[in-house]
Order: sequence, then structure tokens, then C-alpha cells
Amino acid sequence: MTDFINYILQEHNQILTLLLQHIQLTFLSVGTAILIGVPIGILISHFKKADKTVLGIANTIQAIPSMALLGFLIPFLGIGVVPSVFMVVLYSLLPIIKNTFTSIEGISPQMIEAAEGIGLTKLQILFKIQIPMALPIIMAGIRISAVTAVGLMTIAAFVGAGGLGFLVFSGIRTANTNQILAGAIPACFLALFIDWTAAIIEKLLVPKGLSKSNNKTKITLFQKFILIFTLLLIFFGLTKNYIKNFKAKSNKTITIGSKDYTEQIVLANILAELIENNTDLKVNRKLALGGTKVIFGALEKGDIDIYMEYTGTIFADMLKYNPIKENVNTQDVYKISKQDLEKKYNIIVGNELPFNNTYRLAIKKELANKYNITKISDLIPISSDLTISPTFEFTNKHDGLPGLKNKYNGLNFKDVVSIDGALRYQALANNESDVIDAFATDGMLSTYDLVLLEDDKNFFLPYHAVPLMKKHTLVKYPELKNITMPLETILTDDVMRDLNNKVDTLKQEPKDVAHQFLIEHNLIQNNQNGGN
Repeated sequence: MTDFINYILQEHNQILTLLLQHIQLTFLSVGTAILIGVPIGILISHFKKADKTVLGIANTIQAIPSMALLGFLIPFLGIGVVPSVFMVVLYSLLPIIKNTFTSIEGISPQMIEAAEGIGLTKLQILFKIQIPMALPIIMAGIRISAVTAVGLMTIAAFVGAGGLGFLVFSGIRTANTNQILAGAIPACFLALFIDWTAAIIEKLLVPKGLSKSNNKTKITLFQKFILIFTLLLIFFGLTKNYIKNFKAKSNKTITIGSKDYTEQIVLANILAELIENNTDLKVNRKLALGGTKVIFGALEKGDIDIYMEYTGTIFADMLKYNPIKENVNTQDVYKISKQDLEKKYNIIVGNELPFNNTYRLAIKKELANKYNITKISDLIPISSDLTISPTFEFTNKHDGLPGLKNKYNGLNFKDVVSIDGALRYQALANNESDVIDAFATDGMLSTYDLVLLEDDKNFFLPYHAVPLMKKHTLVKYPELKNITMPLETILTDDVMRDLNNKVDTLKQEPKDVAHQFLIEHNLIQNNQNGGN
């Protein structure tokens, strides 16, 4: 508990910033869903032939996994606020549409006939009778959507929109319980706050005679103040973001992205500080954006200007070369990747950094000592008794588990349980698996004191980090051409593993680790503040 309190005190500025982002994104999503959902609910209550179709579509959207929907939207909407809000709006529509439709449908036909009898038009009936009588049930749907939206909006962190999800997912990937709680607990309180706020709005809108509480409880001055303050907070927050984005486009500002794991975030912070220190450019950071497809799509679309990629990833995943069939020389991976990316995508590949974050298999020391295992071939005789827990990506890559089993004939595991990120390390530590895939420079290797197995048949590709940027970005800012040159003799396997370990084991912030590394190697001045 003490550690958690210390973490809150130390990182309170970041937590508050992310909380405000989460509030703004949630209210923006729910507000948009109300503007769309209520009119649709009213329309289908008057056009009966459309109700089953509309509700069927809304139900179908609700059944689509949120991550799958977000991944589908990225190629069309890019990254950031737009796809996140769009996704949450789609998921928020069903309760609003259904409750609006059901509440209007439930109004007594005799009451409508009586209204028509006294000469009211259809619009007058709608606004003076149907909507006022339906409001309690409509508000119930809105409150359900609002509370659900708080949880859904955590996924926004995957596409650089910010919010409390950044803390949750960063904490999961680094096994940092304090960070997970720092994101999850405010999200829980935010859900309660939004429901309470919606209840105040309901009291204001619902006619006195229709209120369930019969208006015995009046809205206090404090409640009115909180409501007005919340609305102003959202308005000024959105306005501030708009002005910030406008200035970023107007000034000499570039956007750096990263994937969603420790090493990528550390590298992005190192790159950002090098640019800020050696050029007059300002840097906007969009970190932890997700996997290769997400971040490369963001680069193509222009949502980011530069990020660090790996030669093996470019060669096998992005260019779709099969290293098994191609039988390519590992020294040619960088050369082919550089030529093809520029030719096919007009993307410049910078110089390789010395560390090689290639794939490896890792096991616990007890298992290694028991069977005298030092290399992957040693696993073959006992593999049928072992469970492997690889990442989802490694499970499906032809240069991952399928190719590995091909290369090492007889390597057939008893079970394959695919799992995400740092969770595979926890599964190994809890004896729920026996073998995992790991990266050669993972900080978690030291955290869990694991043994890396030698790739004795040289199956895995080299994974040297390289900066990627669009050609027009380099033309516009030629000073970026050799920005990583100072790292080309310094950032070795051991150094990179140590930087990752400081984040994963010692729970230091990636931006602080990056900043300290640059100072220790005299690459920036000590008066730098470590980034945004």
C-alpha cells in the first residue's frame, strides 16, 4: 500500500493529465452517441419497418470485439482521438437507441389519440408528450452507455489517444501493479462520477410528475456547481487540444511514435531528446500505439513522422519475405529492407543500431539445470512434455513458432498457449508454462532470472533497431538524417537490456531512464528536463 501511495505522489501530474483526457474523451463519445442515438430511436418508433434492421445492426456492432473494431478503423481514420471516439460511439448506440425506441413505443395509444383529438400536430405530440414521457427510460440508456464508455475508452491508449488506459496497459506490460492500479482505480471512480452526473442531468430534464423520486430531492447548489465545472472542464480541455494540434501543424514540430512495450518507449524517448537537443524542432510524443501494423499504418497516413523499427520485422512482417523459403543471408536483411521500403513505400530507413533484439526461447533456471539445457536443440527430447506460452505474433509468424518447429525437427510442444506481453513471463513464473519466446534485450529476463537458449541452428533473423521516416519528412527536415549516429557505437545488447531492466524491474519511468542514459554518455546537456 505504501508503494502505491508513493507512486501516486510521484506520478500525480501524469495521472491527473490522463484522467482529464479520459473525461474529455468519454463525454465527447457519449455526447455524440446521444446526438445520433436518440433521433434514430425516435425515427424507428415512427417507421416500424426499420426497427428490426436498425436494432439488428446495433446488436451486431455490440458483438464485435472492441480491439478488432479499433484495428479495422485505423486504416481509415488513423490513430488518436478520432478512431477511439468513433469506436466508443458505436458501442454506446445500442442502449440509447433501444431505450428511446422502447420508451416511445410503450406510451399509451389512447393518450396519443387524445392529443390528436385536441388538434396537436405530430411534432407537438413528439416534443410535448412522447419525449417528456420517455425521458426517464432514455436517461437510463444514456447512463448505461456512459458508464460502459469509461471502460471502453481505456483501449484508446492503444492508438495514442491517451486516457487512463495508458497506465493500465503499460503496467500490464511491465508487471507494475502500482501503475495498473493508478489507471484502474481512477477509472472506477470516474464511472461512478459520470453516473452521478447523469443522475443530476436527469433531474433537470425529467418533468416533475414523471420523476421516480417525485422530485422530493432537489438539485443542490453544490451539484449545480459540479455539473457546470465538469462541462467547462471538457470544453476548455477540447479547446486546448485543438489549439495544441493547430500549433503543432503550424510550427516546426514532428511526431514520434512507438510500439506498446518497454524498449520501444525507451527508444522513442531517447530519439525525442536527441532531436530536441540537436535541432530546433519540437517533438510531439505518441507512445505505446500498439503493434507493427498500427504504428506503420500511422506512419503511412502521416499521423506520426518517425519511429524505431527492427530490421527483422521490416523484412518478414512488413515486406512479407519468408526467410525460410528465401534462404537469405542475414547480412542482407538490412540491405533488402532499406531498398524495398524506399521503393515500395517511399520510406527512408536509417542506420542500424548495434544491439540485436532478436527472438530467443527462455526457460527457468530449474528446468535448465535439471536437463542441462543451454540451446534450443536440447529442448527436442523433452518438448512433448512442455507447454510454450508465446506472444500472439510469434505464434503466427512464419519466422516464429511454425518456422522454428520446422527448423528444429522434432520440437513439438505438448501445448501452445498464446498470451500477451509481460503476462507470458508471469505464466512462466507461476509454472503455468515451461517455455516462452523472448527478445534478446528484454528487461524481464533479469526480473525473472531466466535462461536464454542459444539459437544453435541460426534460425532467427537479426532485429537491429533503425529509424523509419517518410522521404518528404527527411527532405523537409534534413537535420534528421544522422540523428541516431551518436547511438551507433554505444547502444549494445547489454546496454539496451540494462535500460529495459530499469523500467521493468526497478519500475523507473521510461522517459527518466532515457534522459539519464543520454546524460551519462554526454549526448545531451544536464539541464534538459527529460521530455514531456
